[in-house]
Amino acid sequence: MPTVTDRDACEIRLPPPSPYHFAPADRNTPDPGLAQEFSRFVADRGFPCVGAKSAFARDTIAFYTARDLTSAWDDLAVHDALLDWARKYRDEPGGLRSFIVLFDRPCDLGEAAFERFMWERIQSLVDKDAWRGQRLEPTVSADPQDPHFSLSIGGEAFFVVGMHPNASRKARRFAHPALVFNLHDQFDRLRREGEYQRMREVILKRDRDYSGSINPMLATHGEASEARQYSGRLVADDWACPFSDPRKDGRKDDR
Repeated sequence: MPTVTDRDACEIRLPPPSPYHFAPADRNTPDPGLAQEFSRFVADRGFPCVGAKSAFARDTIAFYTARDLTSAWDDLAVHDALLDWARKYRDEPGGLRSFIVLFDRPCDLGEAAFERFMWERIQSLVDKDAWRGQRLEPTVSADPQDPHFSLSIGGEAFFVVGMHPNASRKARRFAHPALVFNLHDQFDRLRREGEYQRMREVILKRDRDYSGSINPMLATHGEASEARQYSGRLVADDWACPFSDPRKDGRKDDR
């Protein structure tokens, strides 16, 4: 089984690469400059997420370039691309992969403003998911206050990582706004294979070395709502997530 090795020669066994190459959605050709810039950001020797490094090395990253984080202009097309990507994953699961939306602008948002517009885009995507009759992923909660919450799009559960130039965490400080959609299923698979905790420990150590401290917002799924982590901003205990899945009240939570 392949390994990812961090700079301290600590090895993690990871699933083998998927033979499927994830091409971008047909209607959008990613800006090669932005995509290459993001690739260089992750390729930095100290960047803490070894999972992201593995996905880039195996070419299982899909990019979508959007105009403006503060605008709904690209939301329908982004949702189309996410639906297509989720279907392809179900057809051929395996490996580590991410769907990354890179926004050309704005590049001057503070952390609170970025968080606001990030959730506006997420709300728009989920509203479209509900309007199009997509089901909730049955193993997670649709309530952002629930410790078992995860974002449901196209019948799959996603964890979102927000990045922008003014993020307080160095690992989130990319030159343009970006939303990274990571599939929960791939982390569940690592847990079943006994690899998740090992990978998490390596990432935490690397994050401390890279940023000077471990991200205080990190929590394991089921301990606290992951919604608190999406923007990268340090939020208070009484923070309320500005998001509501319109399908939430129509489903009996039988987890």
